[in-house]
Formats: sequence, structure tokens, C-alpha cells
Amino acid sequence: MEEQRTLLYTAIIPIRWGDMDAYGHVNNTNYFRYMEQARVEYLEGAGYKILPQGLAPVIISTACTFLLPLSYPGTIELKMFAGTPGRSSIPTFFEFRLQGNDTVHATGEAKIVWMDMATGKSVPIPDALRATL
Repeated sequence: MEEQRTLLYTAIIPIRWGDMDAYGHVNNTNYFRYMEQARVEYLEGAGYKILPQGLAPVIISTACTFLLPLSYPGTIELKMFAGTPGRSSIPTFFEFRLQGNDTVHATGEAKIVWMDMATGKSVPIPDALRATL
């Protein structure tokens, strides 16, 4: 049975010429940057600054499955979903599409853990954020 997922955010990201590699498609490393950008936009929009101090979200694992290449010119519609949160972690999932097209070009995931940056130990997800998940 697949985990229930809640759509959190949709990022609109233009593909830049420099995002492509020698094969003429978006280089695989950029997919991770796109996921990071969507994550940061969502969290900061929800009031959680990404700072290396205090209590903050960090990524402990990430993955991407490349289904169809993306290339310039184009605009990515990147949907970010949340799975069932744990005490201190949130599984997130991503779907990459070209804007205006339903074809999924790639899927991704990243596990966010809320940390106390001073101690390096995990802490509970903020209650206000948990309520939105």
C-alpha cells in the first residue's frame, strides 16, 4: 500500500541554458538543486528560515529517478508532497513535469529531519508545521 501524500507546494523553475550537460539535457545534479529550491521556498514561505543555527531542517537522504530528459528551453513544474511525518522527520516526494504537460520526467524524494544545530540531535517537528502536513 502506497503512503498517503499531501501536496505541499508547486515550484515553477525555468530551465537555464547552463543547466544542461554535454548530452544536451539537464544534468542530473540540477534535479537535486531544483528539489532543494522547492523545499526552501516551501519552508521559508511557511515561516521556517533555513539557517545554520537554532532549530532547523536538514536533509539526511535524497534520491532521484530520471524517466525522461528535460532540456532548455523549458519551465519545470515541480510538485512537492509530504508523506506521514515521524517525530522529527518528514518524508518528501517530488514530481518533475514541464509546465503545461502532465508527463512526469523524473521523481525524487528527500527526508527532512528537524535538528538542534547546537547539539546535532534531532528534535520534534514544530507543532504548527506538523498541523499543515
